[in-house]
Amino acid sequence: MATRLGQVLVESGVLTEDQVEAILRAQEASRRPFGALAEEMFHVPPEAVEQAWARQYEQIAEAVNPADESLDDDVLALVDRRQAWQFRLMPLRREGGELRVATTRAHLPRAMRFALRHFGQACYFVLTTPEQLAEALMRHFPMPGMTAEAVLSNDAIYPAAQSR
Repeated sequence: MATRLGQVLVESGVLTEDQVEAILRAQEASRRPFGALAEEMFHVPPEAVEQAWARQYEQIAEAVNPADESLDDDVLALVDRRQAWQFRLMPLRREGGELRVATTRAHLPRAMRFALRHFGQACYFVLTTPEQLAEALMRHFPMPGMTAEAVLSNDAIYPAAQSR
């Protein structure tokens, strides 16, 4: 079972146990998401909630190596090379009415925001290592100047985006 979001935020030093209890009481009364209440009640930065959620998701997500996955060409074509590298994701195939998409734990929040806007359908994220994602991106979305270091660096972005 995954660690609860509030516990992850406590372990990260973002909230105290008392604050978590206050949020849970407010959540029971309002039925609003824990993260939204944490942001409103205790000014928790949205990025901290996102990172805590990514840590929580990591505990339940399937770990894969994209090289071992069956790939659908029509699903790969849903993103261009720039998007795959910029958002550090690789669509793999359709499975049970959802898109199966690989990314790394560090890039999960950004990849999910992109997928929500771009794909227009439900996505199921699986996690891979930065090295394995880099290898898959270099193979299926080759792009001059993009190497494994681009994926290994959490803050590296597509170079052309810096010049705009």
